[in-house]
Amino acid sequence: MDAAQIEQVRRFNRTVTERVGVLHDHYLGRDRPVGAARLLWEIGDDGEEVLRLRERLGLDSGYVSRLLRSLERDGLVTVEPEPRDRRVRTVRLTGAGRAEREVLDRRSDELAGTLLEPLNPGQRTRLVAAMAEVDRLLTAATVTLDVVDPDHPDARRCLRAYAAELQQRFETGFDPARSLLPDPGGLRPPRGLFLVARLHGEPVGCAGLKLPPDAPAEIKRMWVAPSVRGLGLGRRLLAELERRAARHGRDELRLDTNKTLTAAIGLYRSCGFEEVPAFNDEPYADHWFTKRIPRPPSP
Repeated sequence: MDAAQIEQVRRFNRTVTERVGVLHDHYLGRDRPVGAARLLWEIGDDGEEVLRLRERLGLDSGYVSRLLRSLERDGLVTVEPEPRDRRVRTVRLTGAGRAEREVLDRRSDELAGTLLEPLNPGQRTRLVAAMAEVDRLLTAATVTLDVVDPDHPDARRCLRAYAAELQQRFETGFDPARSLLPDPGGLRPPRGLFLVARLHGEPVGCAGLKLPPDAPAEIKRMWVAPSVRGLGLGRRLLAELERRAARHGRDELRLDTNKTLTAAIGLYRSCGFEEVPAFNDEPYADHWFTKRIPRPPSP
């Protein structure tokens, strides 16, 4: 990465942390640091599992436990095991906790106002637009890609959403049992692999790679949740599958798709895939694509 870009990111971080007041232990003039204040906000009105809080905020269990103990001592939250599974702990706001969160919300609004007030209308518009773009890009950078078993709960969740969306979008509906990959187990090593994309611990996308011994590598079951479309995740999934196919010694990658999925077709073409005659008899396919991929350099 470019050294000047790294320096600009560090300068931005210094400016933001100073301006929003997170360099001391009394965030927004209250008796707790920003971590504890953020935890109160994330809990929400209906409570939240401690594990989900940790995943969403990217904090280790020890730190979250210390923050929760502090909030419990102040009478702002309760932490209790779930009756159905005592291994699962849920944190809920008390009445005092909800009142404290209201104070934090009000003071957060006031702080946002102090950032905007010195600027003229044009500058405010530019700042808010820049913040929206930074938020979008930082969110994209937060997404993780992991290889999981196709039977993993997150994988099954993505595949159900994938099938439900295609059922609505395809003219003939979509029945996974009729496709050429009725069993996602075909995306399990050594025959393939399955990627799940997660944002704050929640699955938001998936893509499979078939690695048949006598045919090119093939992309299957690629899906991105509507909530994260526009973040470049589809392009990132394609690039990751391309790298993994190359690592497995493959020099060609192919896929098929339905004519309804125009955005996906545009993505494949922009990523270097070229349309070719049909190479299978997938009943839901109208277009077939292939791409030559370079092999990774020798170590």
